[in-house]
Amino acid sequence: MSALRILAIVLIVAGIFGLVYGGFSYTKESHDLKLGKLELSVKDKETFNVPVWMGAGAVVAGAVLLFVRPKGQ
Repeated sequence: MSALRILAIVLIVAGIFGLVYGGFSYTKESHDLKLGKLELSVKDKETFNVPVWMGAGAVVAGAVLLFVRPKGQ
């Protein structure tokens, strides 16, 4: 399988996940404080919302890459 087809499949799968889930969240450690034996840390929960146009665009771009044949083949 060529790299172009793998990229197309990855775009399609990522676009479908973006459309189904609508976003994802992750935890980011922002501050650390160490005073002797006392340790404090602050963790922020960040959320990234995937716009519908981005998910749909990834699916369409993946489909175009999957079905378009490069010149010379």
